[in-house]
Amino acid sequence: MTESTIVESSLEALLDARISCRAYEDRQVPRDVIDEILRLAQKAPSWCNTQPWQVSITEGEGTQRFREGLGAYVMSHAQESDFEFPREYQGVYKARRFECAMALYSSVGIAEGDRAASGAQTMKNFELFGAPHVAIITTDEALGTYGAVDCGLYVNTFLLAAQSLGVATIPQAALAGSSKFIHEFFGIDDTRKVVCAISFGYPDTDHPVNGFRTTREAVENVTQWVAN
Repeated sequence: MTESTIVESSLEALLDARISCRAYEDRQVPRDVIDEILRLAQKAPSWCNTQPWQVSITEGEGTQRFREGLGAYVMSHAQESDFEFPREYQGVYKARRFECAMALYSSVGIAEGDRAASGAQTMKNFELFGAPHVAIITTDEALGTYGAVDCGLYVNTFLLAAQSLGVATIPQAALAGSSKFIHEFFGIDDTRKVVCAISFGYPDTDHPVNGFRTTREAVENVTQWVAN
């Protein structure tokens, strides 16, 4: 096996193993492990090497304060994000979203059309799915869309770095809808915009919610070649 084959195999193993984890063990990730995740994530590329991301992370009682405050805020405030949320889901995007939701609900015994149960499952977003840590990713507002794109690269690098160290993750756009609370909780000023959150910790591998898997579109359906 060549070196390039080994690298490819290792990357594919990480990509196959990584899931959006929605149930966690009740134990902290050691600070040195988190530091290593951050060190690896910092290798993410960015336009002109601007590295626009800043990361705010909770642990211990800080996570619990954030979780409780966020839950109370969500119950009493309408969503208001720093970036515009999708206007609507159409065509294949709507179909893929629906398929993912049905697989999630099925894994935890929620029947199609059970609005109360699906709503309760949605609210688990704001409980961080029981994760012991959350990382809030922000970008410099002056960099606009491309600063957010660069932060997306950082998020993916963070997810894979965590997976390589046995730490499970879930990137969460839902938390960005409470951007005002996040700004106030972490003391983030208005020159920065909340992109998303990443809840993370050690996975509860026995919980059925971590057993379902999403599908991926065939490469030929998302690729266009121009040869001449």
